[in-house]
Amino acid sequence: MFPNMLPFGFNPLVMQPQAMTQQATRHARRVYVGGLPPSANEQTVAVYFNQVMAAIGGNTAGPGDAVLNVYINHDKKFAFVEMRSVEEASNAMALDGILFEGAPVKVRRPTDYNPSLAAALGPSQPSANLNLAAVGLTAGSAGGLEGPDRIFVGGLPYYFTEAQVRELLESFGPLRGFDLVKDRETGNSKGYAFCVYQDLNVTDIACAALNGIKMGDKTLTVRRANQGASQPRPEQESILLQAQQQVQLQKLVYQVGSLPTKVVCLTQVVSADELKDDEEYEDIMEDMRLEAGKYGNLVKVVIPRPDPSGQPVAGVGKVFLEYADTDGAAKAKTALHGRKFGGNPVVAVCYAEDKFANGEYDG
Repeated sequence: MFPNMLPFGFNPLVMQPQAMTQQATRHARRVYVGGLPPSANEQTVAVYFNQVMAAIGGNTAGPGDAVLNVYINHDKKFAFVEMRSVEEASNAMALDGILFEGAPVKVRRPTDYNPSLAAALGPSQPSANLNLAAVGLTAGSAGGLEGPDRIFVGGLPYYFTEAQVRELLESFGPLRGFDLVKDRETGNSKGYAFCVYQDLNVTDIACAALNGIKMGDKTLTVRRANQGASQPRPEQESILLQAQQQVQLQKLVYQVGSLPTKVVCLTQVVSADELKDDEEYEDIMEDMRLEAGKYGNLVKVVIPRPDPSGQPVAGVGKVFLEYADTDGAAKAKTALHGRKFGGNPVVAVCYAEDKFANGEYDG
């Protein structure tokens, strides 16, 4: 081929607009995949997403693979997966939480995703016809947690359950999407969540009502996740006032059942057999005193033992830790919950002080 000749059929006037189109749509064709295991690489991620996209019926750009390119950051364990089309990228958003090599991964929009520009490029939500059951998923919050009305809820007490956080947020109306962020290793709450309401008109009302409220020893930070939060309009004032009163009542409910007491109850730490031998029992008591004493002024440790006669004894298998103040108990509860003793993850909960003082260990 002569130096100045172009390949047969090559037309720069055709190729250039196509390249420009690809660049303009790139932010809407890429998905962020977080929480990847160390073994992941570009090839395994591409092959996996091609397989699951085909399995759920998410390929809409014709025959062939959906994934064009994968960039992976091994240090931070995330990847950017570039799809052929905007619609396929939106379908991939339904894969949030899917297991990759045994680890649940997060599928999100990248930070450069522009919802307003993307709206003109193709569907921004996953198709309602995807067969998520084929890959062990159910239609959930993934698609509902995108866009300008996504709310960030920070400062949540770590001991709040998913159901409690949901109940608080649903004071304002049903949710379209909800995600309490948890530690991948322990499964414990990281103290923040994201949500989107079905009625987008309550977004600002919920943010204004919940932001700054004290929950236990924490203060909530609630705002639009994209930072562009607008203030409630004047016509929303009366609804906002009513919502704030509702949240104050809700908070009182949570304080009764969820605020730390001075007593922490641990389950799945010891077995009845381990408690029968006197020497082994003393060793367990000493281990508990040493470990529990790291978190505050430990007043008392109670580990109910089985009765030699075989009569049932309340609380066998549980460990009760009494601290001088609620701060020590709260630290112990957070530190010990999810920890493994003898291969079992410990469950740590607050325990009523009056029941403990009366020797009632059956709660």
